[in-house]
Amino acid sequence: MLRAAMIVLMLSGLYGCTSQRRAERAACRDDAKTFCAGVKPGGGRILDCLAKQKDKISPACAKVVASHSH
Repeated sequence: MLRAAMIVLMLSGLYGCTSQRRAERAACRDDAKTFCAGVKPGGGRILDCLAKQKDKISPACAKVVASHSH
């Protein structure tokens, strides 16, 4: 039973999600829906998509994208 609960938490993205990560996701949520709706999540694909749209995204999301650029 405990194992099933852990799997559910991991799949829902709640396991290990820090408040900073939640704040970053919130800052880019609308921009991701607008500019990257067809992009499959995972592997940094949405972040890459947002980086390509840097002139169009919100200032808050632009800060998140810049903080993750290599």
